[in-house]
Amino acid sequence: MNILVVGSGGREHALAWALAKSPKVNKVFVAPGNGGTANASAKIENVPIGHGISDFPALIKFAQSQNVSLVVPGPEQPLVDGIVDAFKRVGIPAFGPSAKAARIEGSKAFSKDFMQKHSIPTAAYGNFTDYEKARDFVQNASFGVVIKASGLAAGKGVIIPTSKEEALTALKSVMVDREFGSAGDEVVIEEFLVGQEISILTISDGYTIASFPAAQDHKRAYDNDEGPNTGGMGAYAPAPVATPQLLKTIHETVLKPSIDGMRKDGFPFIGCLFTGFMLTSNGPKVLEYNCRFGDPETEVVLPLLDDSCDLSEVFLAAAEGRLDAVSLKFKEGYAATVIMASEGYPGSYPKNRIISFGQPPQGAQVFHAGTVRNGDAVVTSGGRVLAVTGVSDTLQGALDRAYACVKTVSFDGGFCRSDIGFRAIKYLKEKAAAKGATGLSYADAGVDIDAGNRLVDMIKPIVKATRRAGADSDIGGFGGVFDLKATGYKDPVLISATDGVGTKLKIAHEMKIHDTVGIDLVAMQVNDIIVQGAEPLFFLDYYACGHLDVEAARDFVKGVADGCLESGCALVGGETAEMPGLYSGGDYDVAGFAVGAVERTDILPRMDEIQEGDMLIGLASSGVHSNGFSLVRKIVANAGLDFHSDCPWTTTTTACTSSKTVGEALLTPTRIYVKPLLPLIHQRLVKGMAHITGGGFIDNIPRVLPKSIGVVIDASTWELPAVFKWLKKTGGIAAEEMARTFNCGIGMVLVVAKENVDSVLDSLSISGEKAYVVGQLEAYSGNGEHISVTNTSNW
Repeated sequence: MNILVVGSGGREHALAWALAKSPKVNKVFVAPGNGGTANASAKIENVPIGHGISDFPALIKFAQSQNVSLVVPGPEQPLVDGIVDAFKRVGIPAFGPSAKAARIEGSKAFSKDFMQKHSIPTAAYGNFTDYEKARDFVQNASFGVVIKASGLAAGKGVIIPTSKEEALTALKSVMVDREFGSAGDEVVIEEFLVGQEISILTISDGYTIASFPAAQDHKRAYDNDEGPNTGGMGAYAPAPVATPQLLKTIHETVLKPSIDGMRKDGFPFIGCLFTGFMLTSNGPKVLEYNCRFGDPETEVVLPLLDDSCDLSEVFLAAAEGRLDAVSLKFKEGYAATVIMASEGYPGSYPKNRIISFGQPPQGAQVFHAGTVRNGDAVVTSGGRVLAVTGVSDTLQGALDRAYACVKTVSFDGGFCRSDIGFRAIKYLKEKAAAKGATGLSYADAGVDIDAGNRLVDMIKPIVKATRRAGADSDIGGFGGVFDLKATGYKDPVLISATDGVGTKLKIAHEMKIHDTVGIDLVAMQVNDIIVQGAEPLFFLDYYACGHLDVEAARDFVKGVADGCLESGCALVGGETAEMPGLYSGGDYDVAGFAVGAVERTDILPRMDEIQEGDMLIGLASSGVHSNGFSLVRKIVANAGLDFHSDCPWTTTTTACTSSKTVGEALLTPTRIYVKPLLPLIHQRLVKGMAHITGGGFIDNIPRVLPKSIGVVIDASTWELPAVFKWLKKTGGIAAEEMARTFNCGIGMVLVVAKENVDSVLDSLSISGEKAYVVGQLEAYSGNGEHISVTNTSNW
């Protein structure tokens, strides 16, 4: 196999070096290459092509003449310009994204909008083409900002000002003075995030993904992170701060959703996706995407490939859509890369300085970046001249080998940072010292106590808003306190309920919408309590996860608090359980416990009063509520849809329009019926109630009736909501199965004496409830079904 690598930097030298190791590769052509690839080995050959890397016709002509089987573009510019599309048209596989997919790097504004659309965690931001509007945004921002030229700026289009004055000056230089040319036609202004940075290179065929070890780059030119930003002065991998648990979270909350999102949006990503992260106190957030291998990250991760891993096979499999057939394998140990730069970099710098090379020590490799051959000599031609990489069992060993190799190379004015890896060395020393002093910590097991404390601080004001008579609604103690005497009951009986949300949570996980299931959790219990004539008094929640996502947990608790406010009960406590290994990534499960009270004489159902001729009044549901979602998810999947697909049913009653997704529509929370029903209970206008949950009409209504009474439901008295019509038709579900599985548009059923029907309907209408007379009770002989649902033809 012959391979063509397009580019001339350290990244391309590293790629050619790694690809040439394959026994299946005959030749690696590098167009145009550099001073290192010019004489690297018999397998690697430089190719000067026409007008350079954007001369696609010349590149194609050469590839065809040399029987090239795979093209590997290195830099971003040819990818954005459509090099992969050009080679695809002539039938030569290329490892890289289409021009459409390369917009993820070609336009920072586009990439930020993509992240927002797919709920990928990132900094708050604004996109601007108008200088005055951008200036107003900076002046009014309540946070520190980062200013980014939206277009390609050779890795230099990011400015991190230290004051508002610097930010305004930087904005003018980009948008008015055109420091980065047309790349600054549009700018992204985003919140400055604080934390450690890591970069992850991910191979994708549009579906499957495989990632390299996380690397940490050093952007500033000088030691101690001082001086101007550069394209990168060194890197190391794997970054110790990127723990297995963190990487799992990143995979499930960023990398997989990113690749899935691009495919769903019509531009599947094939190639290497570079994702830069800031590890903030609220979890990892995306700083940027690049549509290709990073530099110097490539020079530090490729030497970590296991000798059994054939990179050419991996690239070809990705290009041909079969990445799941191969695997990336890595050595145990660390790699560290030190960049040797020309004096003046990242500003103007001299060229044609002769470089002298000694014998590199064992475990070290020199990758050329800004070099060219001049006769027998190798001379400087760029700002970043060489990338010197060391590999060892330990990070310190890798750094020692890299710096030992640096000493064997010299050129006039050359410089490098002497502190590459300083954060990681400090982190490892502190971690070792902590273990030496105290042994393993809870954090080592994957449980973040600090995150739990942050969550408590965040939800305290949310919980406090649910205060009611009998509860102070404060949290932080060992248990929730409720004063029953303060409620005014004379002879109360306590009623309790416990429940979860079920597999509806799977949709919440995928959609990253967490507040509505909090409402569901409350609704399932308070509706069960009200059917027994009781007023819900207080509620406790249980949240179990593999890794505590503080923001997701806060949103969930906010939903619980909203449900408590809607039902008039107090949120008096709860439990957050972080259990690594039991739940994966961002998954979580929830449960709740509610307690209500009712006067002893008012407990429902009043079995002795329920009789033949009583009427059934149904209260409209808000949708599927929280039951039957295992079947719902199967129907959606069988229909070839996912939860990000456009909603295929339209109705005002389920809050689903063509602009909503399937997931958003299905996450409409369960309706809470407490407040409209309490007055009817106090007036003794209701004899019994059935909450239509798991088991639908068939199993729930008979639970509140005497054994001598049957029930007939007339399905023609209300219209089956569109979501249920779609589920029935798409899933081919029989009417009886619908009535046994779903609420079918009726979430609560009341048993009412015939003479009280009008009063009950009037009261419910005043409360804003849609209610229907849906059936009546009759004598039950003990033969056949205790309940029948008739007139389902309109279903």
